[in-house]
Amino acid sequence: MKKTWWIAVIPGILMLIAGYIIIVLLLVKLLWVWTIPDLFPGAVEQGLVAGEISWITAFKVAVFVAVLAGLAGVRRGSES
Repeated sequence: MKKTWWIAVIPGILMLIAGYIIIVLLLVKLLWVWTIPDLFPGAVEQGLVAGEISWITAFKVAVFVAVLAGLAGVRRGSES
């Protein structure tokens, strides 16, 4: 009976991780559409900067921000 609880826990954890990833990517996409055209209106009109990004690009931006945040946290933690 102790082994059967893993059958319910593992799919639940995977669903939580998938839901978290989808929410993060949705937030990245929405924040991009909301801020970038206001910050760079001329560049968006000329096509120099994308006004909208794809899901893959949102994933890349999220990974990039996570790496930067991790590096900042490592540096901050080592100096303390």
